[in-house]
Amino acid sequence: MSFFRRPMPLAQTVDQQASSSPLPLKQPAQQQVASLVVPSACNPFMESPIPTAGSGPQVITTALDGALWFTESLGNKIGRIDLNGTITEFPLPTANSGPVGITMGPDLALWFTERDANKIGRLPLFHRGPMTEFPLPRAGSGPTFITMGPDGALWFTETDANKIGRITPTGVITEFSIPTVDSGTEVITMGPDGNLWFTEEDGNKIGRITPAGVITEFPLPTAGSVPIGITTGPDGALWFTEFGGNKIGRITPAGVITEFPALAAAPGPFLIITGADGALWFTESKIKGDKIRRITTCGFVAEFTVPTFASAPHGIASGFDTAIWFTELNLNKIGRLRIF
Repeated sequence: MSFFRRPMPLAQTVDQQASSSPLPLKQPAQQQVASLVVPSACNPFMESPIPTAGSGPQVITTALDGALWFTESLGNKIGRIDLNGTITEFPLPTANSGPVGITMGPDLALWFTERDANKIGRLPLFHRGPMTEFPLPRAGSGPTFITMGPDGALWFTETDANKIGRITPTGVITEFSIPTVDSGTEVITMGPDGNLWFTEEDGNKIGRITPAGVITEFPLPTAGSVPIGITTGPDGALWFTEFGGNKIGRITPAGVITEFPALAAAPGPFLIITGADGALWFTESKIKGDKIRRITTCGFVAEFTVPTFASAPHGIASGFDTAIWFTELNLNKIGRLRIF
């Protein structure tokens, strides 16, 4: 799987039109950084080892049963962790399927991508039925991330086919080609404007697709920024990570882009979500990364060091308990960070 690259710094704001070259810079975005050292007796972290050794935990999401669900790309399972840290695992029907993305669907089921098996999977909550798999029309599409759309369907990225896919709860699949060739599309999320927004890792753009399938692309001002994660923020804008540029970006539904340095030490920001506190939280997924970071809508950055060194925090979600939950890719754990 692809998803990693290199770094660079500095904050700048740019207003761009869709699919155009960068326009002149506007005023710089202010940024402050704080490193929080927490006494061990007040440790806000909890880490839960995953029963399957070397499971390769990837994406994690909150479900309507109150638990967190995550993919095990190497363990070939879907995992569930309750708020007490108890983990249950569900093996997938297809061997070596390589599950990556996972999201809650509109039908009381978890929907997930099987990147290596080229399928979309469905797992009903509350033991309401068996797991189901839906093969994609084109071989080797590389389905990676998935989200629920405003139209009651699930939308997902096909990284290797350079498409955005849509699947209804009954399994009807539609695909839309991305204008930029080999864009390396990664994360997709539902925006505040009723559209779907996605990152283009290799195209160095943020993309938008309407429920009708119309795609618009917005080039990023920083060359080689490698956008990966994206989420809707508390301010009505989309926030995204720049893994290669070492920045956090913000784009309004109208296409105005602002960039903030993630931190001076090139942490490699990866996936990002909005927390219960109204700030944005993101993982540092460098090989020896061990930080969870927080950025306010004003650009103030704080960092929290995971107790286990080089754990490589990867997927991230906000739980019903208001805590931040994350996967530890290197050390085969699920982590929890209390924020209140």
